[in-house]
Amino acid sequence: MGKASRDKRDIYYRKAKEEGWRARSAFKLLQIDEEFNIFEGVKRVVDLCAAPGSWSQVLSRKLYLPAKLSPGTKDNDPPLIVAIDLQPMAPIEGVIQVQGDITNAKTAEVVIRHFDGCKADLVVCDGAPDVTGLHDMDEFVQSQLILAGLTIVTHILKEGGKFIAKIFRGKDTSLLYCQLKLFFTEVTFAKPKSSRNSSIEAFAVCENYSPPEGFNEKDLHRLLEQVGSPSGTEDLDCSSGWLEGPNKVYIPFLACGDLSGYDSDRSYPLPKSADGTYQCLDPVQPPIAPPYKRALEMKKASSQGIHNLDKLSLGP
Repeated sequence: MGKASRDKRDIYYRKAKEEGWRARSAFKLLQIDEEFNIFEGVKRVVDLCAAPGSWSQVLSRKLYLPAKLSPGTKDNDPPLIVAIDLQPMAPIEGVIQVQGDITNAKTAEVVIRHFDGCKADLVVCDGAPDVTGLHDMDEFVQSQLILAGLTIVTHILKEGGKFIAKIFRGKDTSLLYCQLKLFFTEVTFAKPKSSRNSSIEAFAVCENYSPPEGFNEKDLHRLLEQVGSPSGTEDLDCSSGWLEGPNKVYIPFLACGDLSGYDSDRSYPLPKSADGTYQCLDPVQPPIAPPYKRALEMKKASSQGIHNLDKLSLGP
């Protein structure tokens, strides 16, 4: 009952399983590409916070597999895709997995080694913290995750490259926009059709990476603080409340995807088979090492009357 109900309530959840995507978020990246053509000319790409791998699947199907199947492609020609996450994920064809922390400089070094010293054409990040429901708190934590992603971007993205990252819209969105504009000539906040209207999420589409002249990666936080302060380095209060009146920043915001297509907030009837029943599909790839594994084992053990919980496995 639960699975069928969710399939009916969320059309993209159902379609993801039907089309072989690990998560419904794959449609968000596809719809961003429809609007911004972000994959054009991309040969090296990094997927930050990649698990469970739906965006890496999109990158594989859009970049790696077409190049591999092309008769004129040599063995070393297919695009290189590197996926980074603290959590392990099941393999994806054409995707190199790095289990690491995006806030660690060593992770950037590993990526560049995989690219033979070159830098990425595109960096994408669909990462988000576990939401609390407190929008101000969630927005703040998400903005810190984006800035962590921006830190690694300054090390691995080539000039002219693109950066796509999930954001949570809120009162400090204009500050984040101004900070991203320091490094990209074009920044647009986009809302894919597959993203629920009830959600505060959107995506920052940053194009044409152009760091300030003489920029040193170690100066990143100092530059970001200056943007958030009306008096420059003398006041390090990163608040966007002063951006009002004639100085108010208006952020380009764009809905993308087929606007006449499926509505992510609407319930659709379930397709029936010949016998009049609906066949619910299993997830394409369940998590291989979920953080809630310990809780599941404890619940199962409790239901079976097992009291020595110390013997339960903690490993993947």
